[in-house]
Amino acid sequence: MPNLDTGNTGFMLLCSGLVMLMTPGLAFFYGGLVSRRNVLAIMMQSFVSMGWTTVIWFTVGYSLCFSGDVGGVIGNLDMAFLRGVTLTTPSPTPGIPLIVHIAYQMMFAVITPALITGAFANRVTFKAYMAFLTLWLLFVYFPFVHMLWGGGLLQQWGALDFAGGIVVHNTAGMAALASVLYVGRRRVVEGGPHSIPLVALGTGLLWFGWYGFNAGSEFRVDSVTAVAFLNTDVAASFAAITWLAVGWWQEKRPTFVGLLTGAVAGLATITPAAGYVSPMTALIIGIAAGVVCYFAVALKNRLRWDDALDVWGVHGVGGGLGVLLLGVFASTAFNPLGTDGLMAGNGAFFAKQLVTLVLSSVWAFGFTYGMLWLIDRVTPVKVDRTAEESGLDVALHGETAYLDAV
Repeated sequence: MPNLDTGNTGFMLLCSGLVMLMTPGLAFFYGGLVSRRNVLAIMMQSFVSMGWTTVIWFTVGYSLCFSGDVGGVIGNLDMAFLRGVTLTTPSPTPGIPLIVHIAYQMMFAVITPALITGAFANRVTFKAYMAFLTLWLLFVYFPFVHMLWGGGLLQQWGALDFAGGIVVHNTAGMAALASVLYVGRRRVVEGGPHSIPLVALGTGLLWFGWYGFNAGSEFRVDSVTAVAFLNTDVAASFAAITWLAVGWWQEKRPTFVGLLTGAVAGLATITPAAGYVSPMTALIIGIAAGVVCYFAVALKNRLRWDDALDVWGVHGVGGGLGVLLLGVFASTAFNPLGTDGLMAGNGAFFAKQLVTLVLSSVWAFGFTYGMLWLIDRVTPVKVDRTAEESGLDVALHGETAYLDAV
């Protein structure tokens, strides 16, 4: 391939692998948080996305996100089934084959709907989930990828999302809230995580993979790549310690699950801003994530929303908070191709971030709620009482994670 930058290409292949690893990491994270009778069902929902989302991405997904433009909202089908893609097809980033761009963006598509599954853990039939996975990608994820990363109207307008605060976390978090409100509460109350070591393993894999998620979103190796890498770790670390401290103060004891959840909240919150802000700002974002996301989860508990694994409080609120803080703290000193935020006198950029956040929240919530209603007309969304009481592993899949889980 002419003008191939082997260093950047190799880096992006590595980052693609790191982002792929996040989906098994999410499966372990969620799997440890549910009961022994439901661990395989929740893990399978993540792993099946690795297969089925890839099928959709290959057939129409990449084309709808990055080929052409229809009204600034979605792409076209000119590149369906990767038609016309060869070894020499250029990508949006010079020096990197389009094939690499396709692979990297595919890994984002795989993990995003899987994030939502933690909200309706132990309650949704597998048939309904497969329909949900398909429709949500087509009508929520793909449009926002195009609008913010594929040359669509929000990108043209000047809204920014470095690695997925809107595209991934806010849309998934608001979809999670809609799912919780539609599906309703669990009939069987669980006694907490069945395996905190599994949660820790999942957190470690997510944290590790997140370097590819954020640093890789620069699509080349330069100073911005390095600052995005550092900002990712700084925000995650400060958020973890902040959540631990706030939880210790509120609950009178430090908890390991709190530390781990705080780290994920910090990772989600820094994502939209990772390559546009300074490390000092990442510190502020991390502390803000630890406080705000902790109390968002506390609010959810008071309102009795059965968001089983706190997807809304961590990803929805965290992603939205990161989008707004990017509007406040963005700095061209740390990314000359970015913009300055409210602190530098650019109130217009903050307004764009706020409008984009509201739009994505309303779209993701409204479509998800309506989509679940439609799916329910075709096949039941919620499992029956017998299946919930026996556990979804046996009831839906005829398998058990542990011999004594039956």
